Amino acid sequence: MNYIMTEDCMRRILSIVIVAVSCLGAAAQVTVFPSEELGPVKEMNSVNNAPRITDGELSRRGGFEWFSEAGIGFSRNHDAAFESGYGAEHVVDISAVFPDFSRDPEDPQAYDFTLTDRYVRSVMNAGTQVFYRLGQKIEHSPKKYGIYPPADYSKWASVAEHIIRHYNEGWADGYRWNLTYWEIWNEPDLDWKDDRWKTDPRTWGGDAALFFDFYECVAKHLKKSFPSIKIGGPAMAGSSRTEMFAKEMAKRGVPLDFYSWHRYDIRPSEFADRAVKVRKILDDNGYGATESILNEWNYVKDWNEGFAYSVESIHSIRGGAFMTAVMSACQVAPVDMLMYYDLRPSTYWNGVFDFYTGRPLPGYYALFSWGKLKDMGTAVKAHSAEDDVFVTAARGTDGRLGILVTRYNESLDVVSLKKVNVRLDNGAFKKVRCHLTDGGMLFSEYPVRIAEDGSVNLVMEACSFVFIETE
Repeated sequence: MNYIMTEDCMRRILSIVIVAVSCLGAAAQVTVFPSEELGPVKEMNSVNNAPRITDGELSRRGGFEWFSEAGIGFSRNHDAAFESGYGAEHVVDISAVFPDFSRDPEDPQAYDFTLTDRYVRSVMNAGTQVFYRLGQKIEHSPKKYGIYPPADYSKWASVAEHIIRHYNEGWADGYRWNLTYWEIWNEPDLDWKDDRWKTDPRTWGGDAALFFDFYECVAKHLKKSFPSIKIGGPAMAGSSRTEMFAKEMAKRGVPLDFYSWHRYDIRPSEFADRAVKVRKILDDNGYGATESILNEWNYVKDWNEGFAYSVESIHSIRGGAFMTAVMSACQVAPVDMLMYYDLRPSTYWNGVFDFYTGRPLPGYYALFSWGKLKDMGTAVKAHSAEDDVFVTAARGTDGRLGILVTRYNESLDVVSLKKVNVRLDNGAFKKVRCHLTDGGMLFSEYPVRIAEDGSVNLVMEACSFVFIETE
């Protein structure tokens, strides 16, 4: 929500800010280099899933307008089957779309596309393309249903082929939506450690050898059938298995348009560092042209004692600032796309929309701010001199600049305000408009005065972000 301030109120706030700035000492320095282009602003604000659906459209009560305004490029539909509003166990998963594996994959009557069509259409109507996960949701219950290796890999590949034909070629009263990304499975390695897959599998009820055979069969079949779309996967949970997978696929001559992987942490640097390692492994194994896509990530301190704290943080300004910090860190790291987990209505993972009201949380404005950078198009060089201050800048074709400045601290012990000075390397700001998101503001207009030297001074909380636009 945006707060509306009177001119008198803005003057009073500005005077308080000026006093605060004078008391904070030396400023953290941020410099933007408008003439030094770095390439396009990357797809850092893509997501998993979407808000609630009502009557075949994203619910206006659940955030349709906000979702469509955030500039989200892709929505991955993994774990959609957990959301009753999408269609629960009747949506997306192979076992839902092709419920009887004894049927003929060539028979359109063997498929149940109804609710998956509804879900995919609703996301497309919001201006976001679906990143389609071919496989199964994670299964935490004692009895497992869809996560065991299929009895016939070639038949499974044929089913996947016909799902693609339904959405891209109109097969079985389908569509011509030209969905680009098709991902094979999700986190097959989650239970390889200590052979948990033998007793309580959650994502793949088999060992690595079985999965490699399965992936090879499906990837080769789909790439032969659809040479122009992107086939990849396998949404690996653990970084240690990246090299194992890449080496095995290279040895078998398996095509890999993109490699997808997951990471949960509280340190933005960890995501960027991991991206460097993944890129090197792909390059070293002959997959230099393969995209690296981090398509599950969020704030997790740990999965045990710290999990409740993590959930609280996800829904707070700490989670929102963490999101902009990670996106900024990864913009200059060798990763091609980020996909935040998860916009599915959830009391745990959704730091974007409130579970009960559907209203935006701080994390929404992280995605929205990044969407504004993407609208400008071209990333330009920007530098921060301090570890807890992150910056990404972009320039539009009309010369306007967008600058996203984030202050993020992992520690709760950091509570002090910080002065941040933002300057251009070869010029001065003439007129700017700023929007602040912090512990009390949600993308609210933030009054600033351009200094005599042409720079802008900000006062930022330990976890906060400011979007600056030149006019």
